[in-house]
Amino acid sequence: MTAKAHILDNDFPIVIVGTGFSGIAMAVMLKKAGFHSFTLLEKATDIGGTWRDNTYPGAACDVPSHLYSFSFEPKSDWTRAFSPQQEIKAYLDHCVDKYGIREHIRFGCEVLGADFEASAGMWSVSFKEKNKTKKLKARAFVLGNGALSTPSNPDIAGLEDFKGDMFHSARWNHEVDLTGKRVAVIGTGASAIQIVPELAKTVSKLKVFQRTAPWVLPKPDRQMTGIENTLFTNIPMTRWLHRAYIYWRNEALATGFVVDPRLMKGLEFIGRLHLRYAVKDPVLRAKLSPNFTIGCKRMLLSNHYYQALVKPNAEVITEGIDCITANGVKTRDGIEHEVDAIVLATGFMVTNYLSRLNIRGLQQYDLNTAMSESREHYLGITVAHFPNMFLMMGPNTGLGHNSMVFMIEAQAQYIVQCIQTLQNRSLAYLDVKESAQAEYCRGLQDRLQKSVWASGCQSWYLSEDGHNSTAWPGFTWQYWLATRRLELKNYHAVYDASLAADAIA
Repeated sequence: MTAKAHILDNDFPIVIVGTGFSGIAMAVMLKKAGFHSFTLLEKATDIGGTWRDNTYPGAACDVPSHLYSFSFEPKSDWTRAFSPQQEIKAYLDHCVDKYGIREHIRFGCEVLGADFEASAGMWSVSFKEKNKTKKLKARAFVLGNGALSTPSNPDIAGLEDFKGDMFHSARWNHEVDLTGKRVAVIGTGASAIQIVPELAKTVSKLKVFQRTAPWVLPKPDRQMTGIENTLFTNIPMTRWLHRAYIYWRNEALATGFVVDPRLMKGLEFIGRLHLRYAVKDPVLRAKLSPNFTIGCKRMLLSNHYYQALVKPNAEVITEGIDCITANGVKTRDGIEHEVDAIVLATGFMVTNYLSRLNIRGLQQYDLNTAMSESREHYLGITVAHFPNMFLMMGPNTGLGHNSMVFMIEAQAQYIVQCIQTLQNRSLAYLDVKESAQAEYCRGLQDRLQKSVWASGCQSWYLSEDGHNSTAWPGFTWQYWLATRRLELKNYHAVYDASLAADAIA
């Protein structure tokens, strides 16, 4: 790095929120681009994001290991085709240490919000550290906290009345021994289908409260062989080919998601066969039979979920929950199901994950208002009136068929381009044009209307009024192409921050 670049870098502070896959990818790519004066603010005392927080029994990834990893840091010795939580966390620790990211992290710092100072072209980021509110200045502000960072507790009366142990799946209480106890699991999503088989092994009674039967497909998981790991280590091309095979195999699924939902019929056939093979009781099988197009809600993978539910100590309850009582769960038929512990496997605040942050851009525009009213954005990365602010895993970048790590890398590369442009052109800020943003979102929503997510079910992909601000309605390679090059024509490039009024006129 030249002396001039070093001086510019020191004058270009960057704040990144979060240290999961998004924050780590952003930090590594900034370093590769020659930027070193960045700070990652992490509210916890360790890195890892989702893979730090979700330590429930059976926690594992539902994307193959060799694809659920950074392209710039491949791992040859994954133990399984689908990695368990501990191994993914260890992989992230390895990346943080190898690329010297840990020295840039401030732990125990919960971000509260940020204000854009137009006159200076700077963000003032507020955060709480050791019960004191502090601030950091930043030329660029990157939100890498993601949609799976804030657990969502169910809207059920009486949650505070329960006298037993109760916790969310993402905040598992390992001090509570559930062996031999009566346990309720509320929810049948991606976490629940991993938790239920593990609990069924040890609890005396397992009551699974199901609102909607999910589609569950067999999981092609297995232990990686020594021969495979040796080949991947000594002949990197074999590892690359294996990753490419997984990528394109998964990418083919997008035809059913975003081209024609009728193409999902083949997967539905596999799902019904899987259910029929595992569950012989016609009454239970009817309870577990989905009534919506596969993919409309998140597809789940498990070789053990159905098998756990047919055990004598398991019960699937489809009657709606009326309330939580001191001793258990009361359903709408008036029955009180007494339990010793309740596990809330009720997902995350996906569509409103930024709601706890108070972020104000140009002319005091409020990010929460923008996200809840116009709900417009550009590439899921930038939002008009919030200059030099970048989202990772932002709106309409979620997937149902492939690896989010692929999308995260594309976003990080795009953000680096924006930051390089700010620096190289000596810009005060870049602010995406409302016209470009509106045109982008119109096309996005038109495509979503033809997707499987619009086939009639209610899911976490949709807001209460049916708006899809979560899913990407295309192939991932299309997103990679869209973010490959910064189109400066879609942005107000402001050289003098005092010209802010003219820039947004």
